[in-house]
Amino acid sequence: MNNPLYYAKILLFGEYGIIEDSMGLSIPYTFFKGQLGMGAHLNEEQKASNESIRQYAMELSRWSREGRLPAGMDVDALESDVRNGLYFESSIPQGFGVGSSGALVAALYERYAKSKHGSDSVMEDGKLAELKQDLALLESYFHGKSSGLDPLICYLNLPILIKGQGDLDAVGLPSENSEGQGAIFLMDSGSPGKTQGMVAIFLQKLKDEGFRHMVRTQLKKYNDACVQAFLKGETGSLLDNVKSLSSLFLDNFKPMIPARFEHAWKQGLETNAYYLKLCGSGGGGFVLGFTHDWKKAQELLKGHNLQVIYKI
Repeated sequence: MNNPLYYAKILLFGEYGIIEDSMGLSIPYTFFKGQLGMGAHLNEEQKASNESIRQYAMELSRWSREGRLPAGMDVDALESDVRNGLYFESSIPQGFGVGSSGALVAALYERYAKSKHGSDSVMEDGKLAELKQDLALLESYFHGKSSGLDPLICYLNLPILIKGQGDLDAVGLPSENSEGQGAIFLMDSGSPGKTQGMVAIFLQKLKDEGFRHMVRTQLKKYNDACVQAFLKGETGSLLDNVKSLSSLFLDNFKPMIPARFEHAWKQGLETNAYYLKLCGSGGGGFVLGFTHDWKKAQELLKGHNLQVIYKI
């Protein structure tokens, strides 16, 4: 059985904003990874994964009967492999906004889609949007609704820039500044978030005209400026706009900010030592931090579980 690795992803910019046509930038994160496996004697974790995939296969079988199964997924082969002990061995934490379900969907798509878009040729064929659509439907089982972006990143293992609704492309990232004092980092809340619940709260908030205007103007302005500054390697502009974004989140996205992070969030804005923002839908999982002085950020955030993902 061919068992390629599928890596986690991090949405650097675009959480919630991409729903209202902001830019987004998502990158692979190779620290966490997963791959399919199969065996007759499974440990408890593997048994749980096998059962989860079995439930998923049952839903795909129902979709097949209803004529809405994407990419000609070979459900019979999937169900046969599940009976023979198929599981997903993964270090990607679930509910932390780094693509645990996206990696699983990418792995199953690669193995069982009969009419799939190959990861090597999809960019040349201009089929990126079609691939994203197929993967979105496959991941919708896990979240109720999916943009398809997470499994797309996990499948292609490439940074993807979302320029607007339906307009996306692979991009190159600026080189890390290995000698730089600054960093982009993850901070662990210690508990998973619930993507579906957080998105539901956001969609309810969008019904308020003032909140909707803020998302379409201020959030879009600072978010898009962050994307552009990061891709150009303009650290000063990046941190200025991340500060504005961090303040905006603190004022308008309270349910999405884990309570144990609220003091640290305010401390970063007050000291200008670092700035925090959501990583995915929030409510738990990870948050993202940006700092020009990694050592100082570590001192102020002592006691928190921090992990550098990019030097700036």
